[in-house]
Amino acid sequence: AELIMGSVKEQEAIRKLMAFLQEWDSAHKAARSHILDNFIRSNNGKTEPELELEFSQGASLFLARLAAWLRMTYMYSTCINKLLKSIGVFLSAASGRRYIIEFLEIGGVLMLLEILGLNHLKEEDKRESVKLLQLIANTGRKYKELICESYGVQSLTELLASCTSAEAREEVQILLGSLGRGNPKYQNQVYSGLLAVLPCSSPHAQQLALQTLCDMQEAIGEAPPALLTPLLSALGSAHPDVRYEASRLLPALAARRARPAVLSRLVALLTPPGRSAGARVSTSVLAKESAEVAEDLIQLKVVDGLMVAVGNLDYAPSQRNASVSLEYFVRMYPFVEEHVRKAVGHTLFQFFKDCPETWYTKLDPAQAEELASNLMDSPKDMAKMQSAE
Repeated sequence: AELIMGSVKEQEAIRKLMAFLQEWDSAHKAARSHILDNFIRSNNGKTEPELELEFSQGASLFLARLAAWLRMTYMYSTCINKLLKSIGVFLSAASGRRYIIEFLEIGGVLMLLEILGLNHLKEEDKRESVKLLQLIANTGRKYKELICESYGVQSLTELLASCTSAEAREEVQILLGSLGRGNPKYQNQVYSGLLAVLPCSSPHAQQLALQTLCDMQEAIGEAPPALLTPLLSALGSAHPDVRYEASRLLPALAARRARPAVLSRLVALLTPPGRSAGARVSTSVLAKESAEVAEDLIQLKVVDGLMVAVGNLDYAPSQRNASVSLEYFVRMYPFVEEHVRKAVGHTLFQFFKDCPETWYTKLDPAQAEELASNLMDSPKDMAKMQSAE
């Protein structure tokens, strides 16, 4: 009797599944949209065994239909958001790797990546697509490789640079971060893609790209020379978040072969017409990294550059940052202290010692002019003083 009951129940469940699939197959757009609403509402967060129970072991049949409808309609944006969310119910199901494999077998990755480049689609649709790609990437290394092989990095970095929604940008950053980790074959491609985002016009995108580059730096090792120009440009950004992320990357450049180029470019940025507040902050960040870097900077006349910057009355943030950097060199190197005392005179130097952050506010135009012009003849003078120490 139990066997009969079991098979009656089974047949009933299969009949229910067939009826559901038939209803889907014959439904028009509005009815399908309604079916998707119900499906998302009642199945979100379910595991693979729970979904199979719900669909009498035939959940894959519905996933295949969803994927087929996506393939037919994503160019025309029919219900695309609900469709992607429904596919997401399968791809995010615990122990549901088989659903990911089934979706990939019918070209899922290429569809999702193509969605990112379609101008007529809303950014929230693209964001849903990125979330599905995250689920795929998090399944393992060969899945990350598949996304990269399908020109995924290019699609993602273009979206990061061009989209207007902060939420979409953040999802893209999460995915690029995932593709940049545990993916040795393609990590350099991800790094280069992020570098290409830096010149874009969105400060938020620049900040996210710099953050991800920073996270990847240790795995990459030697910082490529291509990092130098966009990084120095980011240091001069008007946006504090961008400058902060850029300054976190600087030590990676200064610690390696690129150091001479980086330091001399930084010092050059200190004096007008460069108005890079970031360069001032960076010189002190780098100097604190190592005594060797600090001494290289002194040889490159960083102290003079900082004093010129303090005297630049047109740009107060710059003056403040330069003062703070200068204070570090004065505190660490007695010969620098001597040099600065000579250049600014006793009274101003006292103000400087008392409060480096605000002493520039005590400068009158004549003193500022004096400061900007009364500099040592050459780095050799500095070297002489250093050896006399």
